[in-house]
Amino acid sequence: MHLRVCVHLLTALLPAGLACSSCYGPQDDVVLTRNVRRMQPGATGATTVPKGPLAWGQLNVLHTTDTHGWLLGHLKQSTYSADWGDYVSFVKHMRQMATNMSVDLLLIDTGDLHDGTGLSDSTSPDGLLSNPVFENVNYDLLTIGNHELYVTEVAYETFNNFSKIYGDKYLTSNVQIINPSTGQFEYIGQQYRYFTTAHGLRIMSFGILYDFTGNSNVSKIIKAADLIQEQWFKNAVNFDQPIDLFVVLGHNPARPTNDASTFGTIFTAIRNARPDIPIQIFGGHTHVRDFAVYDDKTTGLESGRYCETLGWFSMSGFNQSTAKNPSNYPNPTQPAVPVASGIVNGSYPMSKTPSSLRYFRRYLDWNRLTFAYHSTGSQSTTFNTRKGDFVTDDITAIRQQLNLSSLYGCAPQTWCASCAPFQSENNIYSLLATALSATVINQTRADNARIIIINTGSVRYDLIEGPFTYDDSFIVSPFDDAFQFIPDVPYSEASQVLEILNAGPYEKRDLTTRDFAFTPLSGIETDICINPPVHHNHAIRSRSALSGSPGVIRRQNTGLTPGYTTIDDFGSDGDDTPHSSIPYYNQPNDLQANASFPTDGSDPSIVDLIFLDFIASDVISALSQVGGNYTMADVSYYLPKTFTTNSYLPEYAKTAPAWQKNVPNCPVAAANSTIN
Repeated sequence: MHLRVCVHLLTALLPAGLACSSCYGPQDDVVLTRNVRRMQPGATGATTVPKGPLAWGQLNVLHTTDTHGWLLGHLKQSTYSADWGDYVSFVKHMRQMATNMSVDLLLIDTGDLHDGTGLSDSTSPDGLLSNPVFENVNYDLLTIGNHELYVTEVAYETFNNFSKIYGDKYLTSNVQIINPSTGQFEYIGQQYRYFTTAHGLRIMSFGILYDFTGNSNVSKIIKAADLIQEQWFKNAVNFDQPIDLFVVLGHNPARPTNDASTFGTIFTAIRNARPDIPIQIFGGHTHVRDFAVYDDKTTGLESGRYCETLGWFSMSGFNQSTAKNPSNYPNPTQPAVPVASGIVNGSYPMSKTPSSLRYFRRYLDWNRLTFAYHSTGSQSTTFNTRKGDFVTDDITAIRQQLNLSSLYGCAPQTWCASCAPFQSENNIYSLLATALSATVINQTRADNARIIIINTGSVRYDLIEGPFTYDDSFIVSPFDDAFQFIPDVPYSEASQVLEILNAGPYEKRDLTTRDFAFTPLSGIETDICINPPVHHNHAIRSRSALSGSPGVIRRQNTGLTPGYTTIDDFGSDGDDTPHSSIPYYNQPNDLQANASFPTDGSDPSIVDLIFLDFIASDVISALSQVGGNYTMADVSYYLPKTFTTNSYLPEYAKTAPAWQKNVPNCPVAAANSTIN
């Protein structure tokens, strides 16, 4: 296996200044015995078991999506603390269970493999070391995500290496890339896959990326409306061999009423041509748990994000399959019935014949306790497998070599991005305003009053109480946006910019000029689809079951740990482990920090107006609305380009007394007190 070879190359990739003089987690060469718990060193184990066994059918699927480099698990969140080695072991056990029960089990992934943690993003290109870790799972079907296409080097890594590992299983039906050897566009993966399962199901599968437009110029995305007109696609839909099931996977919202989803277009084309053949959809991109019913023979599953969720899907009712419903486990029992809050709106074709198909879906929390619970009986002695242990050890070695545990400071509490009102005590943006004021300082202009504006989408994830490490700096605020400014702007004009920006559309990065990594949690879906929406455009709350207008939401004293409380087209029973709801509060587009204002509380007459480089044109536009006369010629960098949105929070952590007082022995949040 090539991963161990890669580890020896890491010392050349280490960021300057990370000698790991103070580290949290593994610091020496690690040799772990096989009789201890797995997961990564420093991770805490879950304590709440699932509510009951999974239903097994004739066809069963494990679905991952939007893993974004979280292969080491969530070290500070016990609910999601399994690492990729634990998942490798789980997959082996589940496949053995499927074999023992004589049913089919498929593994499906729907893209976005990196841009989320230091494991995937502290190398060049992104995914250089995390992709080989991911490849230890032998998926049956995979497809590409938008994060594989922003940066040319990453796109070619995917084309030259990752796609070759999975061969005809890697489907990119509408994504092409220029082959450097020919200068011609060709598909990164395969256009489709037709195959027969071990128990006789004949499947035609496609991999569809949503109509993404932020790719670098070496790749091309064929819009869904154009794809369905291509002759090869029509030929595949009307294949000359029998088809028992269409499997349509994609980095694409599973719910077709989502503005970004193109699954409705694909579904319509297939259903019009093949009115009675079942279609099963597996989606991604919007980072939510969701299950949508299209018609009585078509459903769509989306399985969250960040190795927080593992999707389970099972289906029975096939006359063509030699598999039978297992007698020693529950079986799928629910028919697919479109619901009024979901798909029923007359805009999609429907199957016209009765359906005998029955379905089941479950959203599993990503931890060893869950994995071991659902694979009970498959192990001869222990849950761990040799390959799983190998992968866990390799992740630990990569963490060590990349200095991902290098400690900046101790976060004295947990701050969340959306579970508390904007700039309230537990809201992360209150912390960031303080950190910006303290660290975004050009010493030659330090005495000048300044307004600093950043977008809230620069925050990727909650900041969890405990060690704040090099890895955490990627997890919380990973973007590489630098600080520009316009000097000596009248305060009467500069003070109005924030309100104008927050009243406007969500800012979008200029992807033709900047490489960037992450997809903010708080963005609203746009035509360019940089930012997955937090909300669906239907009456479902996937992160939390909320009611009424935003306000004070108190958790019930149920003894449940906070987590996902999903409602989808099949109801509210999809979460494998019961949780209490997490409040959700909308956040504005942008936040402002002030510094060096007059100490007497008066307003300054002029300020340095500081902002992120990617929103410079928005700021100039806002100033023009209040009488300012500025152009890009008036804009320059306030600090060196190397000081970015990924820099100021680590800088603050290294200097703030409250963050330094317990170094290196950081108190860690209680295992179940964290958000998400």
